[in-house]
Amino acid sequence: MITYILIGISALLSLLCFSNVTLFDRLKMNAYSVMQDRQYYRIISHGFIHADIAHLLINMFVLWSFGTALEEFFAIYFGVWGSLLFLLIYFGGMIVASLPALKNHGDDPYYNAVGASGAVASVLFSYILIFPVSMLGLMLVIPIPAFVFGILYIWYETKMQHRKDGIAHDAHVFGALFGFTLTIVFNPFFIIEFFTQIIEKAQSLF
Repeated sequence: MITYILIGISALLSLLCFSNVTLFDRLKMNAYSVMQDRQYYRIISHGFIHADIAHLLINMFVLWSFGTALEEFFAIYFGVWGSLLFLLIYFGGMIVASLPALKNHGDDPYYNAVGASGAVASVLFSYILIFPVSMLGLMLVIPIPAFVFGILYIWYETKMQHRKDGIAHDAHVFGALFGFTLTIVFNPFFIIEFFTQIIEKAQSLF
C-alpha cells in the first residue's frame, strides 16, 4: 500500500512539474539553496519529481517491482513496525543519497538534481539482502541472481561516478549501500541468511 502511495505522489508531482517550471524549480535539489539558504525541504521534495516521463517511468517501475515485495516481507516479519521500517528505508535512502551533492556542490548555484533514484536504490538493495538468489533480469533480458545484479550495479555506478553524463551515480551508490546496511541494522540475522542462501544456491549447482 505504501509503495503505491509513493508512486502516486511521485507521478502526480512529476506530471505537474512537467508543465510548471516554477514549481519544478522550487522542488528540485539545488545544493546551493540547501546549504546557503537552508531550504532543507529540497532534500525530500526533489525525490518526488523527475526530469521527464522516461525518468519517472523507470524509477516507478523499479520501485513497484521491488517495493511491493519488500513492503509485504516487512509487514510479515516486523508486524506493525513493518510500514515504518519500509519508510525509513525509502526516505533514509533519499536523504543519504543527497549527501554527495551537498558536499560537492554546496557552493554551486547551478547544480541541480531530481528523481527518486537514491531512494529506489535503497529499496532495491534492501530487497537484494533479503532475497539474494531471486532472479532479476539484466537489461530486462538476461536472468541473474539478485546478489550478482547488486555487485554489477555497484561496480557500474562506481565506475561512472566521474563521468559528466548528467546522472548522479554517487547518489545511486550511497542510496544502495544505505538500504543494504540499514536492513542489517533492523536484524543482523539477515546478513547471515544472505550468505546462507547464496552458499546453498551455489551448492545446488554443483
